[in-house]
Amino acid sequence: MGITQAETTKPDRQATAGYATRGASRSMLSSIGELAAQAAKAERLVEGETVVDLDPSLIDSSFVSDRMEGDDEAFGELVAAIRERGQDSPILVRPHPTNNGRYQIVFGHRRARVAKQLGKPVRAVVKELHDRDHVVAQGQENSARANLSFIERAVFAQNLADLGHDRETIQSALAIDAPMLTRMLSVTKRIPNAIIHAIGAAKGIGRDRWLDLTLLIEKPSNLMKAKELVDTEEFKSAATDDRFNILFNFLKTSRKPKKGAGASANAKSWSLAGKSVCVTTKDTGKAFTVALKAKDASRFGAYLSENLEQLYRAFRELEKKQTGD
Repeated sequence: MGITQAETTKPDRQATAGYATRGASRSMLSSIGELAAQAAKAERLVEGETVVDLDPSLIDSSFVSDRMEGDDEAFGELVAAIRERGQDSPILVRPHPTNNGRYQIVFGHRRARVAKQLGKPVRAVVKELHDRDHVVAQGQENSARANLSFIERAVFAQNLADLGHDRETIQSALAIDAPMLTRMLSVTKRIPNAIIHAIGAAKGIGRDRWLDLTLLIEKPSNLMKAKELVDTEEFKSAATDDRFNILFNFLKTSRKPKKGAGASANAKSWSLAGKSVCVTTKDTGKAFTVALKAKDASRFGAYLSENLEQLYRAFRELEKKQTGD
């Protein structure tokens, strides 16, 4: 069956709220406490319950996604933490509603991915839940803990609506009021899904900026321009927040960004050594910047800094050989 008994546990993480609130009303800011309370309620589903060890190969993802893209750096840190000290908190699963002998994740997708990557069983609580209880628990736990952006929460709300869940269920899952849900759905209904996903999670972009983008998208001829822009290599190579700004500024000025200007100018990104270092470079002609991310970024950056003189000498020697000077 892929199940072994583990110890009873209680959640040990403090709830935090994490999507962009720029331009949010006072009522939105006050909802932070409510998010924390809802997350605590979701985690009480596993508090005091029996924890079992499950084979990750027997576990399927939730039937509705609440994330738009992975955060390689954050996931790498989670892998390192679980490898070092084990899995602190169990995930919540339910028996798969249509596939006997398998399970479906309610929340804890990243922890399940880590366990599978490390070749370890995942600590889990198995609980019978109907679809409504499933999405409410998933939404409440992840809204407060997963640092979801405004657009990720809006897309999650739209996904629930598309699955036929009523507004009351969606509001409960996201711990939002009716006006906020209306604003979220107005964005996802007016901006094509392909464009939203081309931009990505955009964690630094709040509600008001997305609402402004809907007004630009709705202008005659702008939709086709937007579709063409998001398919360019310059756009795809930019960071997710930059992609939003590139599209927004492009539509606002009704002209393509100049080559060499803005966040997309000659930008290149790649990962080294199994994504232990992620490198992004940008060349504007007047300046060249290098940004390092992931778990080895700090140590590798320090190494580069300490060896700049040696690297520059090697560069000059190579130039002399190439030019014959």
